[in-house]
Amino acid sequence: MRNARKWLTVIAAVTSLTLVAAACGGDDDGSDGGETGSGATGSGVTGSEELSGTITVSGSSTVQPITNLVAELFNQEVAAGVAITVDGPGTSDGFVLFCDGETDVQDASRAISEEEIATCGENGIEYVELEVAFDGITVMTNPANDAVGCLNTGDLYALMGPESEGFTSWSDANALAAEVGGTGNFPDAPLEITAPGEESGTYDAFLDLAGFEDIGVERGLSEDEAAAMRKDYQASPDDNVIISAMEGTPTALGYVGFAFAEEAGDAVKEIAIDGGSGCVEPSRETIADASYPLSRSLYIYVNKAKVAESPALEAFIDFYVSDTGLLTAVPEVGYVELPADRIDATRAAWESGKAA
Repeated sequence: MRNARKWLTVIAAVTSLTLVAAACGGDDDGSDGGETGSGATGSGVTGSEELSGTITVSGSSTVQPITNLVAELFNQEVAAGVAITVDGPGTSDGFVLFCDGETDVQDASRAISEEEIATCGENGIEYVELEVAFDGITVMTNPANDAVGCLNTGDLYALMGPESEGFTSWSDANALAAEVGGTGNFPDAPLEITAPGEESGTYDAFLDLAGFEDIGVERGLSEDEAAAMRKDYQASPDDNVIISAMEGTPTALGYVGFAFAEEAGDAVKEIAIDGGSGCVEPSRETIADASYPLSRSLYIYVNKAKVAESPALEAFIDFYVSDTGLLTAVPEVGYVELPADRIDATRAAWESGKAA
């Protein structure tokens, strides 16, 4: 099975192939384009030799593997003459570009924030929000760390929250864990944290789902102070760097999207999370039914004005929300596909949004 980690390693190759296809797309021999594959139903997408131009996508590194695969399949099955570039600097950084009108599509591992909504509004950027998949933020350590198998939200705050700054050993967090409802009993072992930085939607989603703000505010911190990780951890926008840190340090701690952790296999140890109803391990099933406490939705946002100007962009999003995108590409790269009613809602939102 193809997966998220693989698809991040072939981004350059996909982009290169896409650009070559764009250069060749004007041939008159009829060899480019063609009918949409049998998996692309529910969207009205049709193959076209006439489609051309460029599409720019930026944002979440978590969603990036899905969009990369959809882009490759779109070039293969619908329009080889469209050059699609997909970048993954992080959800927050991507929204800066999107709300400034610099990109056509925004990949997002969290919903757009109120501040970003305001910025888009000030700049006259109207968009369509489309839910495309489920993910579970997966907390990890090294397989050699036998002392840690399950953490609750109090534990996560005690280890990685704003009040844990300066803790160099897991056991340093025991007293704080006891104060915030954690289980504690952490080992006397080096605590080396590698995780997404503030530019990442995964960072924001983790803080929200783990309840850092609620815990911190109850302890007298301001909302801004509470809704943050400790400042002295190793931040990286690259999920593969985080995985490598887990592999290389016996008592490391970090988190990434589910697909990246699953691809790492036995090289990392996934930690169960207790959100109040017992320890739950991340899996396709527990993410799909949201019993895993750190489950979340993944999105794309589409600039409506750019859709009106670009038949290629409209066709690409048609293809993205087809079965080929939502039911083939999503699980192919390791994420969890939406249930039928949520797929219907995404398609209805797209049909309504592009027509407005």
